[in-house]
Amino acid sequence: MVEILIKKEACRGCQICAEICPTDVLEYNAAEQKVFVKNAADCIACLSCTYICPSSAISQQDFHNVKNFYRDLEFSVKAKRYL
Repeated sequence: MVEILIKKEACRGCQICAEICPTDVLEYNAAEQKVFVKNAADCIACLSCTYICPSSAISQQDFHNVKNFYRDLEFSVKAKRYL
């Protein structure tokens, strides 16, 4: 299983990672204003959250390196301001 690491001190709470995740692994905690791992077992290791995070707060371990296949063009337009 993929291990997803989120550096809480680096997370800005922008929720981009949670929005781009194709399997809804991440969720936003409004009280903390941070994202957390809701269900790591559903992670397909597409690494979209790691690539899109503007503060580099997310990393993964124990995954097989495969081509990043998930792209959401509509979301990319929204995320453009952070890139």
